[in-house]
Amino acid sequence: MELTCFKAYDIRGELGTELNTDIAYRIGRAFATFLKPKKVVVGWDVRETSPELKDAFAQGVLDFGADVIDLGLCGTEEVYFGTKFLNADGGCMVTASHNPINYNGMKMVRDEAKPISRDTGLADIRKMAETETYSEKAATPGTLTQLDNRAAYVEHLMGYIEFETLKPMKIVVNAGNGAAGPSLDAIEAALKEKGAPIEFIKINHEPDGTFPNGIPNPLLHEQQPVTGKAVKEYGADLGVAWDGDFDRCFLWDEDANFIEGYYIVGLLAEAFLVKQPGAKIVYDPRLTWNTQEIVEANGGEAIQSVSGHAFIKEKMRAEDAVYGGEMSAHHYFKDFAYADSGMIPWLLVVDLLSRKQTTLKTLVEQRMAMYPSPGEINSKVADADEAMARVYDAYKGDAIAEDRVDGLSLEFADWRFNLRKSNTEPVIRLNVETRGDKDLMDEKTQDLLALIRQ
Repeated sequence: MELTCFKAYDIRGELGTELNTDIAYRIGRAFATFLKPKKVVVGWDVRETSPELKDAFAQGVLDFGADVIDLGLCGTEEVYFGTKFLNADGGCMVTASHNPINYNGMKMVRDEAKPISRDTGLADIRKMAETETYSEKAATPGTLTQLDNRAAYVEHLMGYIEFETLKPMKIVVNAGNGAAGPSLDAIEAALKEKGAPIEFIKINHEPDGTFPNGIPNPLLHEQQPVTGKAVKEYGADLGVAWDGDFDRCFLWDEDANFIEGYYIVGLLAEAFLVKQPGAKIVYDPRLTWNTQEIVEANGGEAIQSVSGHAFIKEKMRAEDAVYGGEMSAHHYFKDFAYADSGMIPWLLVVDLLSRKQTTLKTLVEQRMAMYPSPGEINSKVADADEAMARVYDAYKGDAIAEDRVDGLSLEFADWRFNLRKSNTEPVIRLNVETRGDKDLMDEKTQDLLALIRQ
């Protein structure tokens, strides 16, 4: 049986054909055979098939002889946190994040919440699951324990805020009917207990696996006005929305403007460097100038990494970096097992706004004007390699710098671009930025898209 649900960094597949309970059980057996764990943490998102897939995966681990701790409905980062906090040997989150409703998947980690990707075990797990060449069933199966670990997780989150400087703030929170709602309720209770003057306006808050308001994916342009409209309606200071498993969060300023993840990376880098001068910050190569300048201005060291969570986490561990950020709204934290979190970023922004006694719009509008970017633009192409070569041949002669850390980056005096191929489909992803020239940004973006789509 060929298992096509295995991807580069995780497992994602169409229900019934690519992923079902039998396949989930095989994956659990193979995961345990590969890791040889004594204790494994599992969690699951709101999708209607997530509990049964979780049960099947867990049974595979139990049959190996390892114990399983079931955290219940939670976010991916709660599995990451639980794996480290509970000293487990591995963890698995059943989620398909922002994929269509007929999909599901898994994100797996080893001890200390270290990612398991294709090059670090996922290919081995796939082979064992396909061929059923995993260990024999244990004479004594493992024990399953239900555990609510949210209090410890929320207590950790509270450590990112200086409560004595918090100013009154009204925040629209849009869980998108995903897994974020219960965790937000716990965070709200903890904030109130500490006397934080924070008011939440909750929309699409209740977890609902039928996704009555669409799959939670705030990058979709049709979903962005929902949070923005609520910010305006309630006169909020900030808007926050999450994807289905809330490992990414997205922000709106007080005027309901959606803020691209690129500019949030710079904000969070500054937030850490104010408290930890000289710290190392890891960033991805798609959009770079704003992050590099902020890190340098605040006395930090900016370190570039290939994009993708496995690479960012590996680079952060190697460099002992305090924070890593991607323009895709993935943010990674040393004190959070080097893992990505969708809750820590907005808490840090609230803390930063309070300490600076300013607004999100004030903090980002100058940076957006200094380094304008249209955001990432995808193009479907017949031949990705040919399109990449066509662009390179057209622009290489005028470039003053070339970088192939991740795709193709060419830099010019007043603008730069990065072009990357998708790992899974015939798509090219384009990112452009300029030095304070929006007209130039528009011109170069259109020129590049015309060449790519030729």
